[in-house]
Amino acid sequence: MNLDLNAARCFVKVVELGSFTQAAHILGLTQPGISKAITRLESQVGAKLIHRSTRKIRVTEDGQLFMTRIQPLVYGFEEAHSELKHNQAIPAGCLKVSAPSALGQSLMLPIIRSLTEQYPALDIELSLTDQKVQLFDEGYDATLRFGAIDDDRLVAFALQDADWVTIASPTYFAKQGVPSHPDELCQFNCLHVKPRGQTNAFPWRFRIDGKSTEYQHLTGNVCFDHGDPLVDAALQGLGIVQVLRCVVSTQLARGELKEVLADFRPQAYPFHLLYPPSRQRSAKLTVLRDALDLHWGRKPLNPQQV
Repeated sequence: MNLDLNAARCFVKVVELGSFTQAAHILGLTQPGISKAITRLESQVGAKLIHRSTRKIRVTEDGQLFMTRIQPLVYGFEEAHSELKHNQAIPAGCLKVSAPSALGQSLMLPIIRSLTEQYPALDIELSLTDQKVQLFDEGYDATLRFGAIDDDRLVAFALQDADWVTIASPTYFAKQGVPSHPDELCQFNCLHVKPRGQTNAFPWRFRIDGKSTEYQHLTGNVCFDHGDPLVDAALQGLGIVQVLRCVVSTQLARGELKEVLADFRPQAYPFHLLYPPSRQRSAKLTVLRDALDLHWGRKPLNPQQV
């Protein structure tokens, strides 16, 4: 038997208050609506639960027995519903997120600090990886990814496109010279990222004659399995790297690093926060989206989308 829980709530409230009118007021329903709900419940349980009269109600023996059993269930449902609404309104529990390794210091740490200060009940589990995580299989709430979206099961929150720059230290360029075209990079030490389990390193991209061009096999004597060490390696004069502009904006402004091949700078990469549709109304995800909007910026809508 599938019990109508809303009808059971009506029954419990009528018995507690001794009045259809008062129960209807408390539950935000009409008196006829309450009466129909209890009639429906009586039909489901196969017993008369309440005798009605114009002046008062009388709970039957079956109704009294049913009340002792159903009242705790109704209270439990109401408490569970209240707790769920509370969790949906106030971020709490664990927020599991993955992001590209290069964004750890520049973006994710400021966001983590901000969110944990504002929401003490929120715990954050952050995985910095340049590999694609499986949100459904690995239990992630969300992931940040560059490039095209390749999974139409996920909701995509579009952020500002990511600018990339090709850089090295002034000391390196003073010793080795400065490339004037991407084709000349084969004469320089180019430091790469090749995540574990992948055969090839990430390609470098440039815009040449208005077209995006990939350089997959540039020479270099150092390869990392994630992007975190690239900036330090460049600062120490080990070679040329291609990284996010936001990661090195301070070092560029100070003159500690120098951009080259600016005329061939690649087109900005699409950047999204991806998450399962089931997380759409999660308070944890809402505050993460707001924080990303504040610290990075949301991509403006195309006028045709407005």
